Amino acid sequence: MKFKGFFLNSFRAKVTLALIFSLLFITGLDNFILYEYNIRLQFKNLQEKLKTIASTAAIDIDAYLIKKVPLNKEGVKSEAYKKVAEQLNKIKKANLQLKYIYTIAKTNKPGIWQFVVDPAPHIGTRTSFPGEEYEASRFPEMLKAYKGPSVDSKLVFDEWGATLSGYAPIFDKDLKAVAVLGVDIDASEVYTLEAAARVKAVFILVLVIAISIILGAWVSAGVTRPIENLVEGTRKIASGNLDYKVEIKSKDEVGELAKAFNAMAGNLSESREKLHDYFYRVVQAMVRSLEAKDHYTRGHSDRVSDYAAKIAKAMGFPDEKVEMLKKAAQLHDIGKLGVHEDILNKKSALSDNEWDLVRQHPAVGEEILKPIFLDEEMLAVIRSHHERFDGKGYPDGLKADQINIFAQIVSVADSYDAMTSSRSYRAALSEKEAIDRLRAGCGIQFNPAIIEAFIKVL
Repeated sequence: MKFKGFFLNSFRAKVTLALIFSLLFITGLDNFILYEYNIRLQFKNLQEKLKTIASTAAIDIDAYLIKKVPLNKEGVKSEAYKKVAEQLNKIKKANLQLKYIYTIAKTNKPGIWQFVVDPAPHIGTRTSFPGEEYEASRFPEMLKAYKGPSVDSKLVFDEWGATLSGYAPIFDKDLKAVAVLGVDIDASEVYTLEAAARVKAVFILVLVIAISIILGAWVSAGVTRPIENLVEGTRKIASGNLDYKVEIKSKDEVGELAKAFNAMAGNLSESREKLHDYFYRVVQAMVRSLEAKDHYTRGHSDRVSDYAAKIAKAMGFPDEKVEMLKKAAQLHDIGKLGVHEDILNKKSALSDNEWDLVRQHPAVGEEILKPIFLDEEMLAVIRSHHERFDGKGYPDGLKADQINIFAQIVSVADSYDAMTSSRSYRAALSEKEAIDRLRAGCGIQFNPAIIEAFIKVL
């Protein structure tokens, strides 16, 4: 019984079984070579089809219009270009398997050709302009196309990806080739063709080794799925998600490893929470120490935090978001540690250089907190609480919905507390005066929805 349990639960035994059935599959794969001839035959048929499409389409292209296209970027605006492009698009629409269709002509440079009309977008929104050069020397079948229809002997790779192409000359009324029509199909079409041929071959193989494949697939899945779960868990942990748990029901070595992995992640999560809490309290103490140096701003961060939390609740945000906002608001001015006291406590107007230093404090605050606090929203509050709804704030000039909603809430709370607090250079405003100024800033400095929620809170 012990041996039976070991055989069923042992990871090594499962791997051994997987190898055995893999060897059985490889043995059967030898027979698959017999069907390669069929694949080559279908590939040849596809080549002939491309050559036929190119030859037929080239007859419909007006060589006179080809000659009239200006070979420069402005050529795309010419009537000749538009008419040829329309002809090419009709051909492409009639042959849905085509990915690209274009006309290209020789230049005076050996092996260098130039595009004439290329209406189809390639990578992204790229289109080759008239006169844009192309190194045709890489593709011998293209070079032959002035003498007659040709097709690539294999997939070709260029700046537009992997394609199989057919070519045909475009003749004028004197039967002189003035350009070449190219038609491309994507490599996926070729791969689909090959896959279809292989499916037929595999169907026969399945009849022969069906039991081996079914058992091999079952064993392989049992072996690889737990490993994939562990790999995914490792990625989650590496990305900072220490609450992620690996779900593995097996009782073998991999199952034990999953238990140890989850225990490790739990310990890391607990340690990180303790570290974050400690760091938060240290930074909070630094903010209070900063405010204590100026009795005018004493308690400012606590009041802003309280206002912001009440606004968020009034707007219906969940408790966990409200708590995050409350913590972030308490630290919103941490970046002022990088601003000299003489500037912060200056009673007269600040100079331009001094204002520049003050405006850096949101970004400085983010840099201070970034190594420990990985919450993107919390960092966004610190960085963006001086952005304005109209985009004239700092440090990034964001506007409206570009600004994190919680940063917009802190902006309102921060402004209100600043207006209703005494400063060395002015007396505090009354609540009514402050509210009037907040309303005046709706849609300019502040989000109107937040102002309305704050007024209801007050």
